[in-house]
Amino acid sequence: MILASINPLSWNDYLLHQLGTVIFLAMVWACYRYLASTTTSFLLASLFILFHIIGARYLYSYVPYNDWSQLLIGIDINVWLGWERNMYDRLVHFCYGLLLLPLMKDVFGYLMPSLTIKAILLLVLQFNLASSALYELFEWMLGITLSPEDAEAYNGQQGDMWDAQKDMFLAFVGAIISSSIIYLNYLTNKYK
Repeated sequence: MILASINPLSWNDYLLHQLGTVIFLAMVWACYRYLASTTTSFLLASLFILFHIIGARYLYSYVPYNDWSQLLIGIDINVWLGWERNMYDRLVHFCYGLLLLPLMKDVFGYLMPSLTIKAILLLVLQFNLASSALYELFEWMLGITLSPEDAEAYNGQQGDMWDAQKDMFLAFVGAIISSSIIYLNYLTNKYK
């Protein structure tokens, strides 16, 4: 986070993004420290936070992942996949579901120990959808209160009128993948 703070594209937008990061860091640490989260779920949540910090540094819409991929492996990801926009924001929403679901499962399991793994995963999937929708509503509120330029810089819609729906969908897809892995791991360990 300190390195990302060196000359960001826009200080106001950067600080707004990083305020959320600090709050989220405190929540993840509290879950790990006090709610019996596993080290794996803590590390996955920390990886998500790293993706978010990088996004905040470049305001999501300007993360130069394509330049990095060309430099490191010689592949233009946008051309290769036929993308016409910067997809870093979509990656972070996907990672919200994929990387945070294990931490959410740990917390729900700690708070409701009598529930089955199926019930916990169902609740966590619902929480993923609800929290994704709440975040998109927060972005909408910013969009109607900020100037159009500031709203675009923060939200990173890049002209896509379905951005909120696509972001929620990708978070849910990531959560489905993560919950499937968790459940298959549970079944594998159960029948050993």
